[in-house]
Amino acid sequence: MVSVIHSVAAQSDFEQYQHMLAEGLHGTEVARVPLAVDFARSIYGDRRLGSGEHVWGHALGMALIVAGLKLDIDSRLAALLFAVPALQENGLAHIQKDFGVGVTQLVDGISRLNRLRPITRGFAAASAESSEKNPQQHLAQIEVLRKMLLAMVEDIRVVLLRLASRTQTLRYYAEEPDELRVPVARETLALYSPLANRLGVWELKWELEDLSFRFLHPAIYKEIAQHLDEKRTEREQFITEASERLRAELLSAGVANAEIYGRPKHIYSIWNKMRKKDVAFSEVYDVRAVRVIVDDVQACYTALGIVHHIWSPIAKEFDDYISHPKGNDYRSLHTAVHCPDGRSLEVQIRTREMHSHAELGVAAHWRYKEGSKARPEDSYDEKIAWLRQLLTWRDEVADSSDWVRQYKQAAFDETVILTPQGRVVDLPRGATPVDFAYRVHTDLGHRCRGAKVDGALVPLNTPLATGQRVEIILAKHGGPSRDWLNPSLTYLFTHRARLKVRQWFASLALEDTLAEGRAVVIRELQRMGQAGVNLDDLAAKLGFARSDDLFIAVARAKLNMRQLQVAVRGSETLVEDRVPDELTVRRQRDSDASEKGILIVGIDRLLTQLAGCCKPAPPDPVVGFVTRGKGVSVHRADCSNFSNMRTMHPERVIETTWGGRTDGVFAVDIVIDAHDRQGLLRDVSDVLAREKINVIAVNTQSREGHAHMSFTAEVGNIPQLNRTLALLHQVEGVVGARRA
Repeated sequence: MVSVIHSVAAQSDFEQYQHMLAEGLHGTEVARVPLAVDFARSIYGDRRLGSGEHVWGHALGMALIVAGLKLDIDSRLAALLFAVPALQENGLAHIQKDFGVGVTQLVDGISRLNRLRPITRGFAAASAESSEKNPQQHLAQIEVLRKMLLAMVEDIRVVLLRLASRTQTLRYYAEEPDELRVPVARETLALYSPLANRLGVWELKWELEDLSFRFLHPAIYKEIAQHLDEKRTEREQFITEASERLRAELLSAGVANAEIYGRPKHIYSIWNKMRKKDVAFSEVYDVRAVRVIVDDVQACYTALGIVHHIWSPIAKEFDDYISHPKGNDYRSLHTAVHCPDGRSLEVQIRTREMHSHAELGVAAHWRYKEGSKARPEDSYDEKIAWLRQLLTWRDEVADSSDWVRQYKQAAFDETVILTPQGRVVDLPRGATPVDFAYRVHTDLGHRCRGAKVDGALVPLNTPLATGQRVEIILAKHGGPSRDWLNPSLTYLFTHRARLKVRQWFASLALEDTLAEGRAVVIRELQRMGQAGVNLDDLAAKLGFARSDDLFIAVARAKLNMRQLQVAVRGSETLVEDRVPDELTVRRQRDSDASEKGILIVGIDRLLTQLAGCCKPAPPDPVVGFVTRGKGVSVHRADCSNFSNMRTMHPERVIETTWGGRTDGVFAVDIVIDAHDRQGLLRDVSDVLAREKINVIAVNTQSREGHAHMSFTAEVGNIPQLNRTLALLHQVEGVVGARRA
């Protein structure tokens, strides 16, 4: 076939190949062929494809293959005109005007499938390595590529045209070796030959496999070919004698009109069998094979009985694909026998209808209604029928009892999108760029701020279509917008993306709750003079796995202060809330207690708490104010709130000072003003981290290039705070850093 195509393409007149292209056509269909030939030749000229092959030569070879599959006139013309849209402006419009809508749709389908080439080529190049390192990921990518193929194809004839195109490419590489043929061969074995196999287009499947195998493993291919060549004469004589004996036996049994001929064994299938069964070439039983074609199913089983009568069947080498057809409806009887001289022989038995399907598969019975318009429901039924055939391709990769049922629905409802790196991502139909971002990676979704579809900026709520290439524009920091959760704005279509956004905002709320609970616990421990307590140990006493769980329980009022005090002190002896005139003296039990915490001058120690308004820390000058029910509130001497309270209730003011030693931590507020820039918050946080200062709350605002930051941090004393403020002043862009 290869030499025929290339010699025909070189002829000055085109009568011979025009006759081949028109074979099987009728009436006005035949007249359309030379019109398409002339139009294609005028467009293609001497132009070449990326493989180096002339565009016209490829189109001619592709069309002849399609004619050999006995496809309709539209398919043959589409093969001839496949490259017109890429080479002529408004090429599709010209095709529609001169050759009709049917041809135009097929050519457009081929063009859309060609978008997959860089993706499938890259996938195939890495398929061998990825299948060994990460087989699950490898299988997942195969499934997604298959989904994209289905989603982009409206007509099965487009798939058959693609297979014909790939076959012609491999034929060209067989005569014109090129380094590109290796990646093309990998891609063919990974995707196209399994597709041809499951569609049952055996004629193309065998050629795709043998040529690809020849390019990928030339030494092994040559070795097996030599084995076959060395025994060709002997094998042909053996098959002739076996065929004559079997024909005579069938005639005597009343099976007339039987066709018996030797079946060529394909090199790739021989190698596969040697590899899978771990056997030598001599142990491949079907190197010598005959095929028997009869009129009906009854004659098939009659012939099988005769074969097993005249020769000895080989155990476990019989398959009844008539009673149990393969997933693509392949039907035949397969058996292997030992002949009297000890040599093996494979025999395949089938009817003529089975043989037609086995050779051409879907192409053998795919016919569009001629002479009348198909009803829409008929077209849909046809699509469902071929889709069922195509879905069984999954058996090449994995097996699952309910996969086909699920996939038939998904094939019509899914959108397959390309990433800028060439990965394929499947999404439900109606998904948006935000859904796509979350499908690729959660962090990509959180930082999504814009999207480009096929290079053009689009709104984030734009529905995506199969085959589009989507690029997400990211912010360096930040999170999702609450608007995304508004269903009327249609930013999110998938449940996964909505869940991720809700989790983001839930985590923010959790951080706020955690900070609030931590502040309450720290404040209570300071009031009790137990600021140095190990928080993890305290959490364990109260039945929590970690201190964060303790803080959350306190913030949500699931743990009260009485329980916390009992855990700290180890008993039920607690200070009860009193009005001021009922306050009692609480003495420290430890011998060195007087050297810690806050000392209320003149009456030893009272129940105390640090005021949240001014957050005093040693050695700030402090003063006390007796509250109702909460003991003494300790303020900085310059606190404006304390000044107001002293004016209203001077009788409650009490002299207060720090104890002899303070080894706890104290909350202080830090305010920073700066010129806003990228990385400002990071640099400020680095300073606080180096000084081992724990930040328990933060609030930042940026407006018109100016940043205002407020931190609540834990420090041991004022000198540590002053040192930190000095370092913060040195951060680039910081205008001022002060204690609030």
